[in-house]
Amino acid sequence: MISVLCSTSAMAAKIGKDADVTNMPEFYFLQASQSIDSLALLPPPPAPDSVEFLLDKTMYDAGKMLRNTPRGKQAAADAHVEGDGVAISFSASFGMPINLKDTPEIFKLLLNMREDAGDLATRSAKQHYMRIRPFAFYHEATCAQQDETKLSTNGSYPSGHTTIGWATALVLAEINPDRQNEILKRGYEMGQSRVICGYHWQSDIHAGRIVGSAIVARLHSEPTFIEQLNKAKAEFTKLNQ
Repeated sequence: MISVLCSTSAMAAKIGKDADVTNMPEFYFLQASQSIDSLALLPPPPAPDSVEFLLDKTMYDAGKMLRNTPRGKQAAADAHVEGDGVAISFSASFGMPINLKDTPEIFKLLLNMREDAGDLATRSAKQHYMRIRPFAFYHEATCAQQDETKLSTNGSYPSGHTTIGWATALVLAEINPDRQNEILKRGYEMGQSRVICGYHWQSDIHAGRIVGSAIVARLHSEPTFIEQLNKAKAEFTKLNQ
């Protein structure tokens, strides 16, 4: 398991503007041409002189006040989505461990859909707007300073971590509907964690949830995704017999 996670983490570092299922099948179900177009789907991010941006600033200030609390520590942990990060984040709300050993089909589903949701679905809007992130806008630290250099050159709108978290929550709630409230709450929290840490504006999070919902709808039209989803459902059913 460790070797698999290490190799996937190394491959994730190579994800670029041309990555999709054709050259990285471990991280995508879709080709770039099959994905949703977040630039066409979303309105522009709020202008700095808009009422909407006042909410962004207010939520940023409120988030900073939570960083030295248990919620702030959770927000910092939620930044880890590589390797087994997403699976770990949702295991408690799902009601059982999600990992390569105990639930390999569910784990594979989450790993394979991660960048369809995070990278592919957000790519066009991120690259077009290249919105500055709040920590860079205010020249302040985040709750995980080791990521700041990389993120300062990456567009803030919409939030990729939010799309990953929300899309994952929707799919896991389909597999385990008895715990849909816990799962969806966890997906919601993963988005808010980005505001608490200063990585994203609140409007980035709102947009990310829209994109996350849209990519899940698109994935349900992809035969390879449906095949893996059915394997995950069968695995879950068997474990609960």
